[in-house]
Amino acid sequence: MEFIAVTVASFLAGFVDSIVGGGGLILVPAMFAMFPNAHPATLFGVNKSASMWGTAAAAWQYAHRVTMPWRSLLPALVLAVVGSFLGAWAVTQVSPDGFRKALPFVLMAVFIYTLAKKDMGREHAPTLTPNQERWVMGLMGFVIGGYDGFFGPGTGSFFIFAMVRFLGFDFLHASASAKLLNLGSNMAALVLFISTGHIWWHLVVFIAVANVAGSLIGTRLALRHGAGFVRVAFMIVVAALITKTAWDAYMVG
Repeated sequence: MEFIAVTVASFLAGFVDSIVGGGGLILVPAMFAMFPNAHPATLFGVNKSASMWGTAAAAWQYAHRVTMPWRSLLPALVLAVVGSFLGAWAVTQVSPDGFRKALPFVLMAVFIYTLAKKDMGREHAPTLTPNQERWVMGLMGFVIGGYDGFFGPGTGSFFIFAMVRFLGFDFLHASASAKLLNLGSNMAALVLFISTGHIWWHLVVFIAVANVAGSLIGTRLALRHGAGFVRVAFMIVVAALITKTAWDAYMVG
């Protein structure tokens, strides 16, 4: 029963994550509910292992259908990996409690800003020169990648918002580019989990396949319906993130 439940959750997580990020909202709570006695790091390692394959599948599909800014993305990918490693190291030195309590308010600001700017992200109109875009996207990769390694919730949504707000991308192109950077930060964190033995390979096999299946369906929907659809999905996921992170920070424990 536990395997069936987390496999279904992984499918739904892959579906949501491929469109706008936030798949961890579904899969991580499901795994904690099904395996309450497992070490949290092991469950996070399993989540990263599954979501990495789903994110890779989504990135592959987007790359074949959406024009990707490779000259900016590839350096940013490297910096996202570096940032994630440093963030994962930092969490062993410093408590993330401050992040945990501030996160709902940061997400609320993102939600309100996006809601107020009704036309934001509907048209793809990059505002920076190629060189400026490379520097700004590299900074995004390093900072948000570092956040992913240190804490994590909402990483994909932060990547998307930053690209829409600061680079002039529409939500579809931002989601496509965010997948690659999120893949890099996930891989960096996954290496840390595997190196410390926090992985269940027998479970990863099943939920990775389900995650990829959900990801393929979600990506096709996003490509078919475009930036407007992704924008609505973004708002829904950010609202869910606000609720979940506020509950975790102020109601649990």
